[in-house]
Amino acid sequence: MSQALGIDTAVQKVARKLATAQDVIFLGRGAMYPIAMEGALKLKEISYIHAEGYPSGELKHGPIALIDKKIPVVVLAPMDSLFEKSVSNMQEVMARSGKVLLLSCQNGLNAASDGTWSTLTMPATPELIAPILYAIPAQLLAYHTAVAKGTDADQPRNLAKSVTVE
Repeated sequence: MSQALGIDTAVQKVARKLATAQDVIFLGRGAMYPIAMEGALKLKEISYIHAEGYPSGELKHGPIALIDKKIPVVVLAPMDSLFEKSVSNMQEVMARSGKVLLLSCQNGLNAASDGTWSTLTMPATPELIAPILYAIPAQLLAYHTAVAKGTDADQPRNLAKSVTVE
């Protein structure tokens, strides 16, 4: 977890570039799909950028129609049993001029980062705990993008704590 938090400076650099986007797509397979949804939700809530999380395997069932050179696509791809399939989806995005931000371990980046817009290096991790670690950069990305845009990440507009509102 300390290593995942250690990429904060790299996340800040990517966030400054991401802050200019109007739309962002997050992709994840298997256990990474909920993390993709979480990353998109946090980005939407605090930076006010339209963002959607999709299961990578469903890319061809709609989201691929949105891909162009203006829409960053955040791909959460730890080196797990679904890595090759995630890379295949990522390549589909890049074949359509999509800007891919790839999050993977160093071995994953070595194997698949050619042609990506940007990368974030995650620690190698067992498949079982990868979602916990990948939630960290997803949330940091939202936070630093909000800061880069000048929005108030601590008090997002129109949001209230669900435990205080019925």
